[in-house]
Amino acid sequence: MADPSFTEQERQAVYRVIAERRDMRRFVPGSAIPPQVLARLLAAAHAAPSVGLMQPWRFIRITDGVLRQRIHALVDEERHRTARALGRREQEFLALKVEGIRECAELLVVALRDGRQAHIFGRRTLPQMDLASVSCAIQNLWLAARAEGLGMGWVSLFEPRALADLVGMPSDAEPVAVLCLGPVPEFPDRPALEVDEWAYRQPLGEFVSENTWDNQ
Repeated sequence: MADPSFTEQERQAVYRVIAERRDMRRFVPGSAIPPQVLARLLAAAHAAPSVGLMQPWRFIRITDGVLRQRIHALVDEERHRTARALGRREQEFLALKVEGIRECAELLVVALRDGRQAHIFGRRTLPQMDLASVSCAIQNLWLAARAEGLGMGWVSLFEPRALADLVGMPSDAEPVAVLCLGPVPEFPDRPALEVDEWAYRQPLGEFVSENTWDNQ
């Protein structure tokens, strides 16, 4: 059996890629991802844990230019609806760059698979664990992309049924994310929303308590 331990250098690499992962919105136009790299990224996503080993994910690679434009239009419609819902922050939100759908090298739609209601193991009282499992797959892909020197952005500004119809999903499948993937001009040292002064990361101590829910 292979040694299950990791060297100090390997451990530091894992922590570094976690710390330097960013939600990217700006990509290098006209760039490409080598097929073997894309295959590694998808394999990393597919290696994610899933409740009951149900593997509820489905990845749809968007290679049709017209379809990419339609997805962008769908996202842009929701961007304006979201802006209106934000009230006094509407114009501030509209000034943000929230996606890179037209510029990224690869565009993926990630969905919850059809037929997942048949999976009961781990979902009887927590049916949302299918979504948690898909999120693990997306995070795997995100970290692997950063390790490959590529950026990734998770876009959630869309009306789910409209996107499902665009890509021909079955009625019991559900889109979760539009992922923009590819080379980026740079990786900022802080989250983009901090750089844009929209929101700020809070300290870990505010999210950890012991034995009981502690709001102090």
